[in-house]
Amino acid sequence: MDKDLILHFRNIKSLIAEGKSKAWQTANVYALFTYWHIGAYLSQRLSEQTYGNKIVSQLADWLIQQEPTLKGYDHRSLYRMREFFQIWENMDWSILPPKFQETQISVGQSIINTEQKIVGSLNPQSLNMPTILSRITWSHHLEILKRANSPEEMLFYLILSIKERYTVRELVRQIKSALFERQMLAKHTLLIPEHPQKEELATIFRDRYLLEFLDLKEPYSEFDLKKAIIARMKQFLLEFGRDFIFFGEELHLKVGMDDYFVDLVFYHRELQCLVAFDLKIESFKPEHLGKMNFYLELLDRDVRKPHENPSIGVILCKSKNDETVEIAMSRQLTPAMVAIYETKFLDKELLRKMLHEWTLDWENSQN
Repeated sequence: MDKDLILHFRNIKSLIAEGKSKAWQTANVYALFTYWHIGAYLSQRLSEQTYGNKIVSQLADWLIQQEPTLKGYDHRSLYRMREFFQIWENMDWSILPPKFQETQISVGQSIINTEQKIVGSLNPQSLNMPTILSRITWSHHLEILKRANSPEEMLFYLILSIKERYTVRELVRQIKSALFERQMLAKHTLLIPEHPQKEELATIFRDRYLLEFLDLKEPYSEFDLKKAIIARMKQFLLEFGRDFIFFGEELHLKVGMDDYFVDLVFYHRELQCLVAFDLKIESFKPEHLGKMNFYLELLDRDVRKPHENPSIGVILCKSKNDETVEIAMSRQLTPAMVAIYETKFLDKELLRKMLHEWTLDWENSQN
């Protein structure tokens, strides 16, 4: 077949793929606006006592009778639509990160015009669904509504799902692993701020990570830990963030006649720097920091490109004493951090209790 003809065919194939993607996005937006308006309608009518409490179940039964093939409108789904509207309609959107602010209050005008005759009696403000909600699917929203326990936690997973492009399965894993609680409890003060992207460090790194997917059996070596991470790199990057790009394992660094090897090296797209991981199956020791500083100096001298930021080090340990870490890092000059890893799911209720105590301590310190 002629090469020019194949090129044209490929262009048409690309147009089809793009059209399918846009059609799915449009369908998702229309579906979410429909659920939003149903939620607004039910919320207002129930609050005005126009409807009794049994009306939702009656509505679901009536819809099934009228449209036997209609899916997704049982009484539980209708309650979720009402909850979907009430949660996000009352959200304080001002706490959104700046990069999400601009997409906050756009509205699907064509959809509203179509439905105006039906929902025209509602509060006009209730028709304005924040556009940011349409950047994930209804299935994502259902998992957030079912599993998150506060508006702040819901907003956290909404933003994270958009930023990290989670599948529904990945989102469920992060909620089950108590990522919100772990993020809130992370001791960001242990991060070294001398870095051009220091404002972003606290939002990217934590001092505790969950690696339950490694399926490590005790006892295991640092070599076993590294190979398990390599074998399950997709899950590892899900835990750490999609902006991490794998650069290499046992990265060879040479000084004179001596050879050195860094366990794992990644490149972080947002920070625009190399990130070196030193894996430890023991508790943190101060000498680990000296070794990491040496690695970072070699990376910056021999590997880092001129346009890239200084490299960052992560010492990933099985455990650590916070006081020891704080003292060891008190005179630290290079950007590095100490984090611990867990190989089993943490007790979510215990984390919530810790978070509650942490919040109380923080509030008392502000008084």
